Amino acid sequence: MSVVSPTRRALTAGLLALPAAGAVGKPAAAQQAQQKVLRYAFRIAETGFDPAQVTDLYSATLCANIFEAPFEFAYLARPVEVRPNTAAEPPIWEDNYRRMVVRLKPGIYFADDPAFKGRRRELVAADYVYAIKRHYDPRWKSGRVYLLENAQLLGLSEMRAAALKGARFDYDAEVAGARVLDRYVFELRFAQPQPRFVYEMCDPAIVGAVAREVVEFYGDAIMGHPVGTGPFKLAEWKRSVRIVLVRNPSYREVRYDETPPATDRAAVKFATQFKGRPLPMVDRVEVTIIDENQPRWLAFLNQQHDFMEELPADFAPQVIPNNRLAPNLARLGVQKDRYPRADVSVSYFAMEHPVVGGYTPEKVALRRAISLAVDVEREIQLVRRGQAIPAQSPIGPQTWGYDPAFRSEMSVYAPARAKALLDTFGYVDRDGDGWREQPDGKPLVLDYATQPDQQNRQLIEQWKRNMDAIGIRIEFFPAKWPENLKASRAGKLMMWGVGWSAGGPDGDTFLALGYGPARGQSNHARFDLPEFNRLYEQQRSLPNGPERAALMERAKRLMIAYMPYKVHVHRYFTDLSQPWVIGARRNVFVRDFWKYVDIDLDRLAKA
Repeated sequence: MSVVSPTRRALTAGLLALPAAGAVGKPAAAQQAQQKVLRYAFRIAETGFDPAQVTDLYSATLCANIFEAPFEFAYLARPVEVRPNTAAEPPIWEDNYRRMVVRLKPGIYFADDPAFKGRRRELVAADYVYAIKRHYDPRWKSGRVYLLENAQLLGLSEMRAAALKGARFDYDAEVAGARVLDRYVFELRFAQPQPRFVYEMCDPAIVGAVAREVVEFYGDAIMGHPVGTGPFKLAEWKRSVRIVLVRNPSYREVRYDETPPATDRAAVKFATQFKGRPLPMVDRVEVTIIDENQPRWLAFLNQQHDFMEELPADFAPQVIPNNRLAPNLARLGVQKDRYPRADVSVSYFAMEHPVVGGYTPEKVALRRAISLAVDVEREIQLVRRGQAIPAQSPIGPQTWGYDPAFRSEMSVYAPARAKALLDTFGYVDRDGDGWREQPDGKPLVLDYATQPDQQNRQLIEQWKRNMDAIGIRIEFFPAKWPENLKASRAGKLMMWGVGWSAGGPDGDTFLALGYGPARGQSNHARFDLPEFNRLYEQQRSLPNGPERAALMERAKRLMIAYMPYKVHVHRYFTDLSQPWVIGARRNVFVRDFWKYVDIDLDRLAKA
């Protein structure tokens, strides 16, 4: 599937943001008369489809539409609500949140696959226990195992430690932390109270049920052979180019039953219209990978895509001036959904790197000086086109622990203070070439990893401008996202700019960026401060309340003081959809929203 045909590219090249109505192309022929197809693009390539191995947002989104967790976030509920999915009832908590019992609905089946040898395979409790254990198996190099280890599931970390020393990882060994009670019931046991672990149990990209015989059938190729119980299954995959999911014929009967806030009139209208409809409502989802903003925008503009996630900031001033949909697009029936992300955009410093890492005063001063020299407001206005707010701490909006009134040095732009810090701690220009050296006289050069897309090119221009202003050399090394991710997890990068999104409505996931035992997983900076680790562990086991909030504030202040991450912004996203798309309303914690969306074929035919 081409992104933009040569004729349409020529037609719209000078009208990127606001074409006249006649300049918009007709929908692609891929929308067959009797089949509902949702088409859109990811801007970063997927890595695969195995919940035990994926860590990136885009692969997790695909997994969430194929696999299922026991619980889920209600799509339209505000504030966030948790409800049973494959579970028959809410989780049963005992022993002060140290024991969770999950009872599954019978009669749920996996998609057909050769691994089942022609038999219909029912979902059972053992599938969830197996899926959880896989994260602990070193064979799969799980980047999410820290979430489970943080929860201190009894016995599983010990199994992992033994396997790392060469012992066989025995999936058949009974472990207290994850145990089957009967065909449809399993229990989880924790060393400490885990009052919010149900949020992890809502994430199919972490605890999505996986059949053991499928993993054993495909072995190391499992990343390309996802088999789940969810609404869709993988039909086509051309790595980093195109992914096609189709309706899973084995999916059970699930009907639309959503309750949006009364103030969201559009959502109330389509929720009423859809009530009782079987899910999913589309037959097919086609995803292409388009990492450059302009062709991705053109594909939507030419009606080759039905939905556009995250309008490129470059086009925001023309497409949503003053954050309102431009009149030309409104007349065409284009729909807008703007919302704050539960995320942070950060640049990390590798704390084990000899140049920018370390905990001694001069290393802390270097990182804080670099942070003070970063002009976040200019970044927001010039690069992000106003679609973000300055971050004051690592904790993102829409999560418990985020305080919109909190202020810190994190957002301060003070190049004079930065220079003074550098001078005080010996980062001065010794040879008169205009660039600072390290206190021991060695060259001071920052190596910053990035991606070869337009926004990242603009971001590194800002970094270059900011570092030049304080006399620090900085060099940039572009690579594709999966390559940078692999290098980062291996500890091979000095600095990298990334976004981090919460999978649930709690700030713990952001503090995990600094948790020492999660080095190389969530903690790409490899920050490891005993006092921070202690505070993180304490807050994790407490119920929400003033005591937990105080611990979280102390923890985030330590991250600000030591600066393993320069936290730049919290982003606002705007999703756009064509007039024939109904039901798209973003809940940032629901990745598997495709099943809730419908295509109006009559309106599509008239476009």
